[in-house]
Order: sequence, then structure tokens, then C-alpha cells
Amino acid sequence: MEAGRKAEAADNEGETFSVCVLGSGSRGNALFVSDGRTSLLIDAGLSARETIRRLETRGLDFAGVDALLITHEHRDHLQGAERLVRRRRMPVYLTAGTWKAAPGLHDLPEVMLVACGVPLRIGTLTVEAFSVSHDACEPVGFTITAAAGRIGIATDLGSVTDSVREHLRGCRLLVLEANHDPGMLQEGPYPAFLKQRIAGARGHLANGETGRLLAALLHPGLEQVILAHLSETNNTPERALAGVAPFLEGLPVGLAAARQEKPSPVFRLSA
Repeated sequence: MEAGRKAEAADNEGETFSVCVLGSGSRGNALFVSDGRTSLLIDAGLSARETIRRLETRGLDFAGVDALLITHEHRDHLQGAERLVRRRRMPVYLTAGTWKAAPGLHDLPEVMLVACGVPLRIGTLTVEAFSVSHDACEPVGFTITAAAGRIGIATDLGSVTDSVREHLRGCRLLVLEANHDPGMLQEGPYPAFLKQRIAGARGHLANGETGRLLAALLHPGLEQVILAHLSETNNTPERALAGVAPFLEGLPVGLAAARQEKPSPVFRLSA
């Protein structure tokens, strides 16, 4: 299911702003971003071997990755980081809180601390971290700006704050969490404490909450929305898409759901 106009999907990295979700869900998260000159990985929740394999299936070159950005220390965002950096030496960017909570990263050769609200330049890309509400030590989302525009990434959100809305405004492409369907969560097999954690203010967004966030971010330049971090137990791609699509108000915005088991197409934004 898709809604309206969508960013061009391609199998190969082009000269424009390219985005590919390599995998997203509770078993591992990783995302590739490139403007054709500078390439980044956002999170390393897949194994190094699987990350490289998925890049190759989309015609993307791991040897060209310039840096790794980590949103927070949970295993499904971090578990492949050490081996990826051993395979290709590159700087790792993360907050001080994430660094303290992830001792396995302390011996990496280049760890760069980032502060929320302070833009940093990585090659031809400008990256800015912003604080999110999630049960980690200092979790963040990212905006990334290139000549072709700006994208926003927020994949673990217990609640939506004014700061989150402000940082995600004006993006041409958004990667937003749509973790669960409330009915499936409440009727599902998880114990009560885990259901409360997921639905809580520092847990994960439900489909309708993602839709309301998206409604606040709509603008004429928004081309593509990718729903991410879908629960395999408490959601389906069909429910996520159906729950969010009505908030697009009939506008020509592409809508896709990232999968856990395979990479998305490469979405490209032309300058």
C-alpha cells in the first residue's frame, strides 16, 4: 500500500540524496544515507556480515561508508558496530550518554561525541542530533542535510515532544517509528509490564501517534515517509500503512513500511 507521489526508488546509489533502510524492527536496525560523495550508516543493529550483504543487494558500497552514527545503546541498534568498524575503520558518532552505556565501544579507534542541537559536518553532509523520549541513557534522532535537502530520522519515540516536531519540520523524507497497533499489543502475548513499557512515554509510538506526528509535519516539499521499527508481534506493515495513510490528507506523499527481513528500495531525492 502506498499513498500518492513517492521519491524515486532505485537499485543503485546515484548522484542525488539516497536513503535505504537496511533493516528495521526489534531484531536489528540500520539505515544507509548518501549524497553520492559522503555516505553514512545510522545504527548498526544487524551483524556486520548481514549489513554488508544487504548493502550489496542494493548496489551500495560498504567500502564507501564514511561514518557510523548511533542513536542509542540498545542492542537492536548497536550489536554490529564493533565488527563493522574493525572491517572498515571509520569514526563513530554518538552522545556521551550512549557512550557511557555502551562499554563495548570504548576501545574503538575514533569515537566522536555529539551534542543535541549542535550541527556537525561530516564530509558534504550536515548532521544534527535531537533528543527523543525513549528508555535509553541519551537517545537521539537525526536530521541530515545535503544539497538535495534534508531528511529526518526518529525510530524510537515513546512520545512526541515540541523539540521532535521542530527538528523534523521541513524534511523532504522522513523515517518515523510506527511500532505497534494498540489492539494487537493489548491482546498479544507480552507480559503486562512489557506492554506498559512499550505503550509508555519512554517506549514506542503506536500507528495513530505516528500519523498525528506526520500530520503536524506535512508541507508541500515532503515527498516520502518510511515507517520504521514495526513490531513483528504487535503490528503488521498493512496495519501500519493503513493507520498512518489517513493523516496524509490526500497529499501526494509516498508512504512505505520498512521490513525487518530485507532492505527497502533505495529512495532518491533529486537536487
